[in-house]
This record gives sequence, structure tokens and C-alpha cells, in this order.
Amino acid sequence: MRRYYFDHNATTPIAPEVLEAMMPAMTETYGNAASLHHHGQEARRLLDQARREVAAFLGANPKEIVFTSGGTESDQMAILGRRHVITTTIEHPAVLNAAKQNEQVTLVEVDSRGLVDPDDIRKALRSGNDPRPGVSLISVMHANNELGTIQPIEEIARIAREAGVDFHSDGVQAAGKMAVNAKALGVDLYSIAAHKFYGPKGVGVLFARDRRRRAGTDNVAGAVGFAAAARLAMKHGEEENARLVTLRDRLEQSVLDRISGTHVNGAGALRVANTSNLRFDGIDTEPLLIALDLRGFAVSSGSACSSGSQEPSHVLQAIGLTK
Repeated sequence: MRRYYFDHNATTPIAPEVLEAMMPAMTETYGNAASLHHHGQEARRLLDQARREVAAFLGANPKEIVFTSGGTESDQMAILGRRHVITTTIEHPAVLNAAKQNEQVTLVEVDSRGLVDPDDIRKALRSGNDPRPGVSLISVMHANNELGTIQPIEEIARIAREAGVDFHSDGVQAAGKMAVNAKALGVDLYSIAAHKFYGPKGVGVLFARDRRRRAGTDNVAGAVGFAAAARLAMKHGEEENARLVTLRDRLEQSVLDRISGTHVNGAGALRVANTSNLRFDGIDTEPLLIALDLRGFAVSSGSACSSGSQEPSHVLQAIGLTK
């Protein structure tokens, strides 16, 4: 039976060019990049080159690029240790769970398309006519991992800047699927992960205007793979996204035309090209996923981090759908 993989928001297959770029870093340049000897300095050279390429990918300075173990660690580095965080009801669990570890968290609701109103962020910053005390971070994801909805990040960044509050965006589902320039967006912190756009698992990046340090041995091969995935995205991203928009719209329209009681969640909002969220009236999720898998189609009903949960998607509940 032929199989079709439709779960790229969970993870993507590694691109052959990425694997090829990583092999020398795993087999030949095996030194610790913190070591002073020849082997260590060769590893440092590869790491620094990867940092420069990822910085170019994000429109950033290499000094602002912090390599991490993935999107979750990048989110946690940005969020943990804050006094009061303002975020939205549709964030990835990595953001929501980290935000709840701080002293206080304010959750801002979204509309039926999954879009947050920047004015609601502005209101959350104030208590009556006065600035709300203790707010040190606003965190709003760039593109939602379930709906694909793209948030008005630049406008929210301006609001944060006016209030003197740091602004973080989880860009894990945006980077590699749309052009991202961290400086133009106005973010202070921005999280991405290589395995969402044909890079290796186990390596992420936190863009940080105030360069942060991270302990531990550098994952040189992972950084090299990240850079290779970034090069592919910069070279082919625009063409690939145009292709995916056509395929996504064709898929959605075909389902709507042929099957009664179907809906597209997030319809009407600007969405990343690769993401489609379909709803089927009267159909339980788990049997549908199993039936599709038996026919060769790998799909997901929400965040991979929440797989196995008996609760419905918090994102779909946040846009007004009932259990």
C-alpha cells in the first residue's frame, strides 16, 4: 500500500541536502567546539559558519543567534523567570506551560478564525487607565500550529515597544514556510526549530536581541543541518509556498464540495501555505485518524505534544467550538 505523509507540522523528513551537509560534522569534525586544539577549532569554525547562515535566514546579527535543543527549549528560555506574561489562548503547549510557571499569566482570547486583536493585547497591558504592574513579556505565536493562522506580529511588537515590555513570538510553524525577518517584525525574542522545515530534530534557535548564553556542549552537526535547511528554504521557499497554497485550496474545496457537513477551521484568515484544519460534523476524531491511516494517510488532530490526550484541542475550543 502506498502511504502519504500529511503531518509536516509535527515534523518533516530530513532533506537529502541537509543530511549530506551534516555527515562531515558527525564523522570528520567531531571535536568539541569549546576546545582549543585543532579538532575543537574546526568544530568552532563550522558552528560559527552555521550561526552566520541562520542569522541571514532570520535577518539578524550572528551574535543574536542562540542554538538550542529545539522549539520547546527556545520558548522556555524566552519565557521562564518572568513576573507576569501576557499570551493568547491558542499558543502551543510549550508556551502555555512555560507561561504558567511564572508568577502571573494573562490569556488573551482570539476570534473564530484564530486571530488575536492587537487592541486586546493593549487592553491586557492596562488595568483601567494605568499600566498593569509587573508585565515583563508578551508572547504571541507567529503562525498557529493547528490552524495555520498568521498573527499581526508587527503591530503587536509596536504595542510592546511602546509599553517597554519584551515581545516574544513562537515562530516554529512560520520559519521556513514564509519569509521571516526578526528585525522587521520588531520582536525581541523569536523561537524556531529545524525539523519543521526539513532539518534535523534536536536543534532549535532563539533569536535574542540581548544575546543570551546557553550552557552545554554545542550540537555542531545539528547547527550545520539547521543552516543547510535554512539555505534550502531561502532558495526554494517562495516557489514551494506558491505550490502549496494551490494544493491546500484545491484539497479544501474538494472536501467541501464532495462531503456534506464539512468546514475549514481558520477560513478567512491569512494562513501559512502548508496547513489545513478540516472539521467533519458528527465524526469522532480518533476513529477518523485510524481509518485514514489504514488507507495510507498520516494526519493529525492537533499538536503532537498533546497526542493521546482525551481532551479536545484547546485551539479549537478557543475559537468557539464546543467539545
